[in-house]
Amino acid sequence: MRTIHSLKELRTILRGYRRQDKTIGLVPTMGNLHEGHISLVRKAAESADVVVTTIFVNPMQFGANEDLDKYPRTLAEDQEKLEAAGNTLVFAPPVEEIYPEGLAQQTKVIVPEVSDGHCGASRSGHFEGVATVATILFNIVQPDLAVFGEKDFQQLAVIRKMTRDLFMPVEIIGAPTVREDDGVAKSSRNGYLSEEERKIAPVVFRTLEATAEKLANGRTDFHTLEGEAGQSLSAAGLRPDYFNIVNSLTLKPASPDDHELTILVAAFLGTTRLIDNLSVTR
Repeated sequence: MRTIHSLKELRTILRGYRRQDKTIGLVPTMGNLHEGHISLVRKAAESADVVVTTIFVNPMQFGANEDLDKYPRTLAEDQEKLEAAGNTLVFAPPVEEIYPEGLAQQTKVIVPEVSDGHCGASRSGHFEGVATVATILFNIVQPDLAVFGEKDFQQLAVIRKMTRDLFMPVEIIGAPTVREDDGVAKSSRNGYLSEEERKIAPVVFRTLEATAEKLANGRTDFHTLEGEAGQSLSAAGLRPDYFNIVNSLTLKPASPDDHELTILVAAFLGTTRLIDNLSVTR
C-alpha cells in the first residue's frame, strides 16, 4: 500500500493502473477510521481491482460552531488498518491541494431538495461541502465506483442525485451500517462520548427499532410516531435534533401510500451529535 499526498503523483499512478485495464474503486473518508470505514474498503475491493481511500478532513462541510479543529487526525493508525484490509492507495492531501485558491474562491456544487431538511436544515452549507469535495475527488481519481456508508443516509442520497444529475460515470454503492453489539452505529464521533453517555447511546437505535415495528404493523400516523420517538429520546437524556419518517427515495415526509420508508434521527448526547437511520418496507 502506498500513501500519496499530491494530486499529480496520484494521477500518474492511476494512469498506470488504467493502462493495465484495472478497475478503480474510491472510498472517501475524513480519517479516524473504525470498522465501519473498513467495511467500505472491503466492499470496494469486491468490485474493483484497485481501491483508493482518501483521508481528507474537509473544512467546507463543517459549520462555524462545529468540531473541525478537534476532529481527530490519526493517519498512522488509519494506514495500519487500511493496509490490513487490502487497500491499494491512500490519498491524504493537504487542504491547499484540494482548495488551492481557498474556500472563498472555490466553485461549489449544490444538490437541491434532497439536501434540504434533516441534517441539511441543522447544518447550513454542510451538503454543499460534501457535494463539492465529492465532485473534486471524483474528478481527481476518476473511479469506476465509489462506496459510501448507509449510516449517513442523506449524504448517500445527495451523492446519488448529484452523480445522476451531472451524468458522472461513477457507480455509487451503499454499504450497510456497521454497529456495536448494543446497536450503536459505529462513528468517529462516538469517541467524544463520556462513559456515562456511551451507556445511554443505544437508546437511539432502540427507538428506531420500536418505530420501525409500529410502521411494519401498519401505523400511518407518522407525525404522532415522530412525537412519541422524540419523547423517548428526551426521557433517556438525549436532546433530539430531528426524528423524521420519510420516503426512502425522495427523503420527503412519508405519505400513507409510500411502501419504502426510512426513519432518520439526529440527537445530541451531551455535546456530541449522533445520527442514525433505519429503513422499512411495508
